[in-house]
Amino acid sequence: MKSRSFAGMRCSIAGALELIGDRWALLVIRDLSLGLRRYDDLRESTNIPAATLSARLKHLVGSGIVERVRYQERPPRDEYRLTEKGRDLWTVCIALREWGDRWDASGFGAPPVGTFDRETGRPLTLAIVDAETGQAVPPRRIELRPGPGADDAIRRLLDPAAGASR
Repeated sequence: MKSRSFAGMRCSIAGALELIGDRWALLVIRDLSLGLRRYDDLRESTNIPAATLSARLKHLVGSGIVERVRYQERPPRDEYRLTEKGRDLWTVCIALREWGDRWDASGFGAPPVGTFDRETGRPLTLAIVDAETGQAVPPRRIELRPGPGADDAIRRLLDPAAGASR
């Protein structure tokens, strides 16, 4: 079943999902972030069907998230690497992992991977930080406001007065 396109929707989340593609693509991005580069390694790591992996890699290359790099001429062999745009998805993957850990999405009762400070060994978590001070901001203080690209629908969605009827 072909998914409906999010292209043209005035939403950064929808746009990001359109660029990424689907859940298989996120697993490919995860593995590329962890250092896998070659098609066979990606396929083995995810157990993804060959046709699906080929399609996802083609989509990710077309979206500018992944680049295809020739590492051998005879026979021709390519590897895949995250672009800067793709490397920026690392925090998205960490956020999904933290959410999955909190809600035991793996179903194994304990997180399979942790994130730690290389120097101190202390565990790390993602946070929303104040752009000026660098200090973490608690969720209760976070407010969404219309941005420069907002249209009337977004303004209505974020209008605090509209929240009373929700």
